[in-house]
Amino acid sequence: MNQPLGDRFRAVVFDMDGLLLDTEVVWQRAEEALFRRYGEVFSMDDKLAVIGTSPEHAARYFARRLRQPPDRGPVLVDELMAAMHGELKVQVAGRPGAIELVERLRGRTRLGLASNSPRRLVDAALGTARLADAFDAIVTSDDAAFKPAPDIYLLACERLRVAPQEALALEDSASGVAAAKAAGLTCIAVPQFAEIDVSAADRIVDSLEDLLAET
Repeated sequence: MNQPLGDRFRAVVFDMDGLLLDTEVVWQRAEEALFRRYGEVFSMDDKLAVIGTSPEHAARYFARRLRQPPDRGPVLVDELMAAMHGELKVQVAGRPGAIELVERLRGRTRLGLASNSPRRLVDAALGTARLADAFDAIVTSDDAAFKPAPDIYLLACERLRVAPQEALALEDSASGVAAAKAAGLTCIAVPQFAEIDVSAADRIVDSLEDLLAET
């Protein structure tokens, strides 16, 4: 029988958006509203084009897609971020099995969070979900280069005082999996959308609920 996750790894590092918390539905509402304001319809192709990417990439994409001048891209991203911050302060739910998995692992292994979102969105989401004190280290895009660069995961491991090879990453996006693997972590992928290629992960599961039996 395999060892429990808390014994196999000295640290477990969670992604936030779409993995720990169901913020993708909030992003979806905010993105749809942004596109409506500019007379367009936000599609799954649009979602796949920006999910897990940097604000710079999103800015270029939004400007082109919404037929705005290139220098309007950052303004479009700011509009989206403001809408997200307001939504996240009101309500956000955990993904299936996520909150229970955090609770089971607390005190048994070190817990980290590594997110491509900026600190103000992460703090708002964790506060609303009552998880503000759940993690030993929180690293955001304010702290290091965006995934798929490995920097966010490397800094998370440094702050957790563990070697990357001793840590497990839980991810839902292709860029997140790429970042975790480039940093040297073992990675389990829990894709929220079937269209996302997470085949580079060490293992793929349908839900974090599948991991509860391993704790």
